[in-house]
Amino acid sequence: MRGAALLACLGLAGCAAPPAAGGGGIVSMNPCADAILVELVPPARIAAISHYSRRADSTSIPLEVAMRFRGNNGTAEEVIGMRPDLVIASSFTPPSTREAFARAGLKVLYLGIPPSIAESKAQVTELATAVGAAPRGAALNARIDAAVAAARWNGRPAPALLWIGGNLATGGQTLLDDLMTHAGFANQAAHYGLTHTAQLPMERVIADPPRVMLVPEHAAHDSDSRAAALRKRAIAETGLPVTQAEFPRQLVNCGGPVIPKALARLAAIRRSVR
Repeated sequence: MRGAALLACLGLAGCAAPPAAGGGGIVSMNPCADAILVELVPPARIAAISHYSRRADSTSIPLEVAMRFRGNNGTAEEVIGMRPDLVIASSFTPPSTREAFARAGLKVLYLGIPPSIAESKAQVTELATAVGAAPRGAALNARIDAAVAAARWNGRPAPALLWIGGNLATGGQTLLDDLMTHAGFANQAAHYGLTHTAQLPMERVIADPPRVMLVPEHAAHDSDSRAAALRKRAIAETGLPVTQAEFPRQLVNCGGPVIPKALARLAAIRRSVR
C-alpha cells in the first residue's frame, strides 16, 4: 500500500521526489542562490533547488540544467525532512520557518536581494565561503568584473525603461538599474521617481517617453501580451521616437552569473541606438 501511494505521489507534477536515505547536501530555497550554486559546487552536492528555477517563466539558469535537480516548494517540513547539511534561504523567509529550522538544528544561510553589482559580488563571496568554494567564487566575480569593463559606456546615456512583465518596470535602487547605468542607459523609471520594481502607468510613459524600451522577448501571460500590445500601439499611433529591444526574461531576476549575460545584452542594445 505504501509503495502504491509513493508511485501515485511521484506521478503528480508538483510532488517532490523522496529524500535520499542519508540526507545531507545543500538545499536551496532561493532561486537566485540556485544560479550561483550551480556555478560553485558539483551537482552531487546539491540536494534540491527552488521550484522557481524549474519553471521557464522564473528560472535564471538554463531550464535543462535546472531539471536535473530535485525541486523543493520551500516548506519547512519538506526541507527539514531532507536533513541537509546546509540550507540557503531568502532574507524574506517567514519567522515561523526560521524558528522551525532553528529547532531542527539546521545550518541556514539567509541571502537578501542585492541592489548593486558590488553587493551581488559580495553575495557570491559569502555563498562561496559557506560552501567551501572560495576560489570558484573569486573566479565568478572576476568574470563579472570583466563583463562590467566590456560593457562600460563613456558617452551620453540613453533614457530607457526596462519592463519586467505587464506594466511592471524596474526603478532605481535595484541591480538592474545599476546594470543599465554601467551599460550606458539612464533609467527612465528612476527619472519618474520609481524606486525598486513597481507598476508604471502607460500615460506617464507617453507624456515623457524614454529613448529605448527594453521588453521581454515573449509574453508569459495574457496580461503581459495585452500590456505589450498596448505599448506597441501607443508608440505607433503617437509617432514617438522610441526603440523597442528584446531583453530576455531570464536576465531580470537575479545577479551573480546572470550579470555577464545581462550586461552583454544591454551593451549590444546600447551600441545599436544612435
